Amino acid sequence: MSSAKYTELGAFLRSRRDRIRPTDVGFPSGPRRRVPGLRRDEVAQLAGASVDYYNELERGAGSQPSEQMLAALARALRLTADERDYLYRLAGRPVPAPGGPASHVHPGMLDLLNRLTSTPAQVITDLHVTLVQNPLAVALLGDHSGFRGARASLVHRWFSDPDTRNLYPEADHEAQSRVFVADLRAAAARRDKKDPEAGSLISFLLDTSAEFAALWAVHDVAFRRDDRKRLNHRTLGLVEVNCLNLFSEDGRQRLLWFTPAVGTDSADLLDLLAVLGTQEVVEPT
Repeated sequence: MSSAKYTELGAFLRSRRDRIRPTDVGFPSGPRRRVPGLRRDEVAQLAGASVDYYNELERGAGSQPSEQMLAALARALRLTADERDYLYRLAGRPVPAPGGPASHVHPGMLDLLNRLTSTPAQVITDLHVTLVQNPLAVALLGDHSGFRGARASLVHRWFSDPDTRNLYPEADHEAQSRVFVADLRAAAARRDKKDPEAGSLISFLLDTSAEFAALWAVHDVAFRRDDRKRLNHRTLGLVEVNCLNLFSEDGRQRLLWFTPAVGTDSADLLDLLAVLGTQEVVEPT
């Protein structure tokens, strides 16, 4: 990437940082703040980067940012879709196709997620690719940020990696499989028939999973709007929760949040989860 592009990238990051009020992203706003917007260390924290690395980006130096880092910066700085695309072009990276792990998170979804500080919540795509999680979701479900390519989809991992199912009691596996397949059929139908991401996922699962192929042949179709789940947490044990969904206007993204199931001790367990944080979490699913 040319030095001029690096300089322009740094200037753009500074301009976007300056416009965000700290309270918009959960930071306190006090009289001792020297800047009206976010500080560099705050952007680095939101994006999961080191302060030194982010400082280098704003100075127009350092190495070319990865696509994963650009997606994190776009979310941290609350960029619009056009601004996100511009950021990728400045960094010399291809603009991601919709629906993948680097998808631009719907701004309304992200704002709501940031306000859900006392309950596990995350934003996923319609193909069950996790885009962003709050700390309690990481503590409850595991950190999903490390998955790449096709494995970023939970549906892909559910039918191809047996360890993924450890989060659920074995007695619930059959029901979860049925729900995943019916939801995938609904999501794929709402997309373009030639959508490569959905088509590739379905073709892979039909070729590699006899269970998926059998369920796909049943032709059940139903979006997963709400659900009651039993989750195996390796520290807390069995946690029973309600999983609620809020869909974006185009249906490509969903905000999921988890509340304790009535009539169980899950409310106390989720309170304890907030105390434990991510010190003891389940393995990535």
